[in-house]
Amino acid sequence: MTSRTLRLAAPAAVLATLALTVTTLPADAAEGPDRQPAARAVQQLDVPLVFAHRGASGYRPEHTLAAYELAIRLGADYVEPDLVSTKDGVLVARHENEIGGTTDVADHPEFAARRTTKSIDGVQVTGWFTEDFTLRELKTLRAKERLPLVRPGNTRYDGRFPIPTLAEVLRLVRKWEKKLHTTIGVAPETKHPTYFDSIGLSLEEPLVDTLEQFGKDTRKSKVVIQSFEVSNLKDLDHLIDVPLSQLTEATGGPFDLRGQGTTYAQIVSADGLRKVRRYADWVGPEKSQVLPRDAAGATSRPTRLVRDAHRIGLRVVVYTVRDENQFLPTNFRRGTDPDAKGDVRGEIESLLDTGIDGFFADYTDSGVDARDAWLG
Repeated sequence: MTSRTLRLAAPAAVLATLALTVTTLPADAAEGPDRQPAARAVQQLDVPLVFAHRGASGYRPEHTLAAYELAIRLGADYVEPDLVSTKDGVLVARHENEIGGTTDVADHPEFAARRTTKSIDGVQVTGWFTEDFTLRELKTLRAKERLPLVRPGNTRYDGRFPIPTLAEVLRLVRKWEKKLHTTIGVAPETKHPTYFDSIGLSLEEPLVDTLEQFGKDTRKSKVVIQSFEVSNLKDLDHLIDVPLSQLTEATGGPFDLRGQGTTYAQIVSADGLRKVRRYADWVGPEKSQVLPRDAAGATSRPTRLVRDAHRIGLRVVVYTVRDENQFLPTNFRRGTDPDAKGDVRGEIESLLDTGIDGFFADYTDSGVDARDAWLG
């Protein structure tokens, strides 16, 4: 791994300092449907990668420039902006297009009438939606902590940070690349692409255009585009030459293939992974699809997913590692407080033992420390 001259070795000290200093911040060469699996299996990366899940979301409200900046300073290999669209077609970083739980929009009486109910991927959702706001209007809002009861310390940042655009995230990355003299990865995820297509706000074209503007649109770019849907990844396979990642869940299936009855379990089967390899370079399973839990909630023997993926040339990145007990397998919990820190290092090392190529973490420093300890 490239040494980062500004990576700080004492996370606690870093966090104390940054609490005062971080403020509001303005596939193989063959492409297309005929892409064939690699002739030889991909080996595990020499250094498994740490993906900062929505930035350093354990320490700052997620999807803010402050969260991304902290993740970079804590040593993340990739930062992840989830992408949705504004009314005027600008891509912004939010986990969902409904923003009632992650911004102060409810405190803005001028937007009270925009609260509504919509069907998003077949689910009725009530709240405020990014596609009903222009970028200028969204910029009047401020982010807030999504899990205030789990991470009350993060609420001190409520109201400080605006919603960033994808361009602003890439500009921040470029600034830190110059400071650190290295390349920082970006892993954008398209959220609800079929839904956004249905309302005339396609995510793919503005994503490609923005990556091109920042020179991050080639096979060598440190970019991985992710989606839980399939059709838009196949579209992106024709539009851009960066690696793509098929995300999967432990249950259900892709919304865009609901009429075909396709499940994520089918996608991560040996046959399903061969189909994924025709358009993608990575598979991104929920961590229990790699390291399942037994009846007591403890980790059990790994599945064949990593081995099957590597055999045909797919890399594997799992999600999401979180430090709190309630998110950990029972054999890595410490004490009875669900919000207390558990043995996250133990979980990460057990995941790395399966041969994964990377993992998403809310607490970037925990991920980097555990990965580095595992490397010895």
